[in-house]
Amino acid sequence: MPSTDRRISISLGSVVLLIAAVPLLVLLWQLKSLILLVMISVVLASSIAPVVDWAEAKHVPRWLAVILIYLSLISILVLAGLLVGPTIFEQIERLIRQIPVSLKSLAATAENWVMQLNDTRPDLVNDLFGQFLDVQGITRWAIRSSQQLLVRSYGVTTGILGGFFSVVLALFISGYMLADSRTLIRNLVRLLPAPWDDRFAAQVGPISYRIGGYIRGRLLVSAILAVGTSVSLSFLGLSDFAFGLGAIAGVTNLIPFIGPILGAIPALVVAVSQGGWIFLWVLILFVIIQNLETYALDPLLVGSSVGVHPLYQLLAVLGGTQVLGIIGALIVPPWIAGGAVLLENLYLRPKLMAERSAQVEQRPSKTESVLPAEEPDKVKPVAT
Repeated sequence: MPSTDRRISISLGSVVLLIAAVPLLVLLWQLKSLILLVMISVVLASSIAPVVDWAEAKHVPRWLAVILIYLSLISILVLAGLLVGPTIFEQIERLIRQIPVSLKSLAATAENWVMQLNDTRPDLVNDLFGQFLDVQGITRWAIRSSQQLLVRSYGVTTGILGGFFSVVLALFISGYMLADSRTLIRNLVRLLPAPWDDRFAAQVGPISYRIGGYIRGRLLVSAILAVGTSVSLSFLGLSDFAFGLGAIAGVTNLIPFIGPILGAIPALVVAVSQGGWIFLWVLILFVIIQNLETYALDPLLVGSSVGVHPLYQLLAVLGGTQVLGIIGALIVPPWIAGGAVLLENLYLRPKLMAERSAQVEQRPSKTESVLPAEEPDKVKPVAT
């Protein structure tokens, strides 16, 4: 009777590799800020790479093309900031002062509604506020949140300054990546064994195209929605805050799925103090904007370049937000899109080709006879 016992053998190399993986993971965790900076730099370099390649095709040195493109982008951003920046910051400052007033107006409206309801249905109001709303608890939460906000003010300020210098450093790193991309890629793939070195080197271009296409599409969609939101809010009677609210909507729209909802909240809060009809029209406006982005702009400008199912994009946004915060919601989806290229070209497509080859080998050959075998006792007639 054959034995059913199975012995598991572990080689010395596997043990050494497992022991070495622990300090490596600890080292990577300590370098998480540097890894995040490299991820941002790769995203920036991929978004600008097509322009650099086009300039190099026109016989412009690659390093000079990188310098000219970065200077042009910085000049455009500075010019746009000088033209509309003061107006946007002034309106956002007024918006910050207006939001508490709008919240008080909303509370007064709700209180009047409750008073009217109390005159007709006091039992319903008592049940509602007694079971679902704890006014004292809400007050204590507000006071505690305000104290925590004051304590964190210094940390938030230093975080903003650190983020600014990180962006500047990411620009320099992405510039180096673009200027000497071929040498960097050649040195990296040399670490892989054959034939994977050539296979991964062939995927750098498609990965860069996916990542860059995603970022360029999101920026274009956000710019269109920011302008459209500002113009629409001006027509709806919120011209005092239109540019500020449009800028907020444009920035939040960089985050897929949940960005339009975040951008709609300040506009709806401000619209409350303007009256019920304006609030209704602003709500309809953002519903239209949400559907326009979901069913028209995203499929046209972003969807074709991502190649990832919307559900996986949503999971990437939620996972990136949970691990890295807002910056994770911005950079994790393009990395998922780039990873989808590797999955498709190095696993799914070869797997599909192997399955098709196996099916072809299993089919009967056309030269094989499909006629039934002749009976041995029958003799063929001889032709005369």
